[in-house]
Amino acid sequence: MTNRREFIKTAGMAAAAATLAAPAVHGATSGKTIKWRLQTYAGAALAEHVIKPAIDSFNKVAGGDMVIELYTADQLVPTGELFRAMQRGTIDAVQSDEDSMSAPVDISVFGGYFPFATRYSLDVPVLFNEYGLKEIWEEAYSEIDNVTWLSAGSWDPCHINTKKPIRSLADLKGLRVYTFPTAGRFLSQFGVIPVEIPYEDAEVAVQTGELDGMAWSGITEDYTVGWANVTNYFLTNNITGAWIGSFFANSKSWDAVPPHLQELFRLCMDSSHYYRQYWYWGGEARLRVNGTKLKLTSIPDEEWAQVETAALKFWDQIAKKSPRSAKVVKILKEYNAVMAKAGKPYRYG
Repeated sequence: MTNRREFIKTAGMAAAAATLAAPAVHGATSGKTIKWRLQTYAGAALAEHVIKPAIDSFNKVAGGDMVIELYTADQLVPTGELFRAMQRGTIDAVQSDEDSMSAPVDISVFGGYFPFATRYSLDVPVLFNEYGLKEIWEEAYSEIDNVTWLSAGSWDPCHINTKKPIRSLADLKGLRVYTFPTAGRFLSQFGVIPVEIPYEDAEVAVQTGELDGMAWSGITEDYTVGWANVTNYFLTNNITGAWIGSFFANSKSWDAVPPHLQELFRLCMDSSHYYRQYWYWGGEARLRVNGTKLKLTSIPDEEWAQVETAALKFWDQIAKKSPRSAKVVKILKEYNAVMAKAGKPYRYG
């Protein structure tokens, strides 16, 4: 009896492990409900805006043919392991930038906050749909086994919120901030010390003094996720105008979804992109004007110009990494030149 119990226990654990490792897809041919597990980079409070409305809509319209279970930052796997977990089929889909989840593609550096690549949130869909980034992303991920890139959209700009005020570049020196890998690498030349910790730990890390602040978001997120409660100042100069994030799927999971449900998911991704356009754009202005928790500070334009000049040098360094990276940088330069020549309201100054 003891041996039999051990056998049942061991067999059950093995079966559970096999289920976890396999894509959670059912019923494309059996008629059962297709079930997906999707994990976002966002914590629970932020996910309520950046993805949950779209997933709720999908589940409602799918009418039981497919159900997507939504998980927030680090809930199933750490953000740094998201890509590999999706590739293995531990989870079926991901909403994240490439940079923070270490996607093994040469363009991963452009996901997230690539310094000064964008000035406004509308720049992202235009770059992808009108200037060729969509095709470059599709090409890059076609070289990666078992991962399908689905869609990119824009989030908020990258500002710095801290415990102490920043009014000059000198004030950046020694600041320990929670930020994305590429943004941190860029900011380090001005004395910033980038710190990578789990998303949900950032607020407590500021309270305990481990961090001085964040270079992670705009002011909308600061208020939404609670960071405005633990920091005092918000720097109005931004590192870039919009975060670039994407939806990805395990290729086997995606291929098992019928075409009509694939199209529904595409529509819901577009709905998510649209929601963020107005939610962030409105929130960034409203909270600067009416917010009571963060005092606004600025670095003078003539001094901040040094940061913008450094960004262009950073672009050229990245362009040398691969022919495809060079192609992206070329597009960014062409696009920004067009925007500058177009003038107001496309570019100011």
